[in-house]
This record gives sequence, C-alpha cells and structure tokens, in this order.
Amino acid sequence: MAQSDTTIMQKGNDAKQQEMPAPQREEYAYFEGRIVPMREAKVNIATHALQYGTACFEGIRGYWNEQKPQMYLLKLREHYLRMADSWNTLHMHPRASVDELCQLTVELVRKHSYRQDVYIRPLAYKASRIVQPLLSELKDEIAIYTLPMGNYVDISAGLRVCTSSWRRANSNAMPVRAKVTGAYVNNALAADDAKTAGFDEAIMLTDDGTVSEGSSCNIFILRNGKFATPAISEDILEGITRNALIDMLRNEFGMEVEERRIDRTELYAASEIFFCGTGVQVSPVVSVDYRPVGTGKPGALSMQLQSLYLSACRGENERYRDWLTPVYKDSYKPH
Repeated sequence: MAQSDTTIMQKGNDAKQQEMPAPQREEYAYFEGRIVPMREAKVNIATHALQYGTACFEGIRGYWNEQKPQMYLLKLREHYLRMADSWNTLHMHPRASVDELCQLTVELVRKHSYRQDVYIRPLAYKASRIVQPLLSELKDEIAIYTLPMGNYVDISAGLRVCTSSWRRANSNAMPVRAKVTGAYVNNALAADDAKTAGFDEAIMLTDDGTVSEGSSCNIFILRNGKFATPAISEDILEGITRNALIDMLRNEFGMEVEERRIDRTELYAASEIFFCGTGVQVSPVVSVDYRPVGTGKPGALSMQLQSLYLSACRGENERYRDWLTPVYKDSYKPH
C-alpha cells in the first residue's frame, strides 16, 4: 500500500477515535437503604408517589473551592430539618434520621469525587403500590441523587419577570410550607406560562392578590431604603436562603428586613428586586410586567449581597463557616 494511502487511513482512524464519546464515570444514588449505581435506582410505575405526588424533597447545593481545595455543602442540616417537617406533613416515618441523612449525603458526594459545583436532591416518597389517594400506613422510602450544576439562571444580567395569572396555592388547600412534589404543578404552570411568553421567571400572587414568591424562589424588594420580603403568612415556602440573607443584610449592611404583605403595585415602585433560593441563589430582577425596576439594571445592593453570599458559600468568609459542611477533609459531625 502506498505511503499516502496509509497516512489517509491513519488520519481516518484518528478521526473516528476523536469522535468516540469519552467513557462516562459511574454515577451513584442512595436508594432503598444503600448507595447503588444510578442505573439501579428505579421505582415501579405503580408506586404511590408517582400516581399521587405523595413525596417531598429538598434541593441542596455544594460549592467547589479550587483554592482550598474543598467542596462545601450549604446549610446541609437545615435542609434535612426542613425535609423532616415536610415528611411529617405527609405522615411519613423514614428509617434514616436527619443526622444519618447528612452523613449519607457527604458520603454520596465524596464517592463522585466532584471538582465542580453540585446539586443534591433528596426525596422521601410513598413507595407502596396501591391505587388509593391516602397517606397513612404506606411504605416510606428515601432516595438521594446528585448532579453537577452551575448557575441555574443568569445571576449577573438580571431577570425579566411577570406576575402570573396562576395564583399561589393556598395553605388551607395545599401544604405550601412543605416541599411536596404534587404541589409543584402549581409552580410549573406559572413558570411555563412565563417562559412561553418570553419572560425568565414568574411572580405568584396569593388569593388576595398580594405578592407571594417566584415559581421556585423567594423575593425581596427595596423601597425607600428598606428591604421587604413577603411574610410567612403569604403562602410562601420558608426559604433557607431567604433566612440566611435576612441575617446577612443585618450583619453586613446593618439593614433590617420587613417581613410583611407586599402589594403587586409595590413591585412597580421598587428601586431593586431580587429572587433568592438554592437554585437561583441571589438573582437581581430588572423588569416586572415590562416595567423597569429602578434603572432597569441589576441593583447595586443586590449585586453586593450576591457577591457576599457566594463568597460565604465557597468558604471564603469565616463569619459564615457554620453554614458549611466540608466533604473532602472533615467528616460530618452530628450537632
């Protein structure tokens, strides 16, 4: 065979090798009492939680610090304590305790050897196979999985949002303080309508027409030099990030936050607005219902708060060291 033909064949083989996808590393989940390969973590289609939304969940972030190097899990125990409140609402009695779930989560994240930001999704669910909408005396299980996750939305450019025609579910009809999977169809309807209409997010109102929260996040507004956020009586999820930022505004800015009813029209008069939550972190809002917020650019205080918050999440501020659980050096120690 001519040398040129050999060279062409070699180049062809090299091209095929380059096109072949890199082997994927094994992923794992905690499922039915043990850590298993993700491909084995499956439920039957007759599972009660799949049919009736009888499950509750949490969203937990892990932040990678390249300089340390270390992975920090944010407010780990606080998330599982809230999850315990949620599963109590659903008459659940999981076998694992809050501290055991914290330990399992650290072990699961460590097993993946992540060197990037991650998201952790614990799920407690009714695992019985029964066609009847009830809660008591059913089998309860817990699953946990993880995935790499950076910024959920663009946290620097600012979000364009609308008020949704879908009202926030009332706490007398749905346990809105619990992260119940079935209840999130309410949030999904609002978010989907907003995005279909070209917005980034939706603001949901209560039955009374006052501001409740975003489709998956809490909301703060700045008016007349004061921050305000809807009170817990406004059918909000009592956000862990929300509470952390109230403390941070007090500690870093010397500002108290008013927890009160917020009228829809106050959104149009606010000088700054931001969303907060595990997913959105601290995300400034630049317009509501086609009306600019302040200058129509991310607010200065919102961006300062965002920077301080992310610094704390990555273990760069010792003042907030108790927010964090390290993965790769110290094992989780029960409180």
